[in-house]
Amino acid sequence: MHLSLVYQKKIEMKNRNVNLLLAVILLLVVACNSDETAESGTVNLSISNVVNNKNLVLSAETYTNDSGESYQIDELKYILSDFVFVDAQGNEFVYPKAESFFLVNEADKNTLTIDFSKVPAADYTSVKFGFGVDQSKYPIASGTLNFIPMAQEAQMLWGWAAGYKFIKFEGTYTTPTNDKAEDFLIHVGSHGDKLDNYKQIELAIAPLNVANGKTADLNLKVDIAKVFDAVNTLSLASKPEIQIDPENSPKYAANIQTMFSAN
Repeated sequence: MHLSLVYQKKIEMKNRNVNLLLAVILLLVVACNSDETAESGTVNLSISNVVNNKNLVLSAETYTNDSGESYQIDELKYILSDFVFVDAQGNEFVYPKAESFFLVNEADKNTLTIDFSKVPAADYTSVKFGFGVDQSKYPIASGTLNFIPMAQEAQMLWGWAAGYKFIKFEGTYTTPTNDKAEDFLIHVGSHGDKLDNYKQIELAIAPLNVANGKTADLNLKVDIAKVFDAVNTLSLASKPEIQIDPENSPKYAANIQTMFSAN
């Protein structure tokens, strides 16, 4: 009788262990299914580069800044990064950092649209992103390995300093007193930990409904006129070449921070 009770208890214990194991497996299956069925969609970001609300045209159109200088743009490239989508309740979806570096090149229309996949379904009311690459990504290989070859091919890396060119903006200009076209070159970026021109931008947007399996469209307008005229009024004649410039490049970066709007 005693042996029978012991045997029965062993069987009961074994059954409990089996039931516990089955419960754990069931929880794992439910969790996996939950991950697989989590509702998400795609955000399609379209970028329009303009000058005073007029579509930018490379090497053809002439524009005028507040200093009275006329200029043509031959090249425009810049880096956007670190995208975050914020919903109506203030919850943030941080797009995966390793996939959140983008080179915008006006000469390559394929770079003027960005698809953000697997964005959780929600109504988003603001978007955050960076102009350039933040200082935590230095040295340049840290966290941006997939982006480096693209940046290098586009000549968006400094040849003599550690860091990225956040904007490569080049063309020609004339002034009211000199109608001979002169070259200008504006390259703004950060340089190691010595000069930080990375800027964060946050834009309120009309509620962006991201629904499961659907694509939501978001338009980003970038007013290049503000490179010269925004927080600071900057004249090309006073300094037509800006590169590693601790005095003037922060002024350009402050202006650039204001040139984005979304709808």
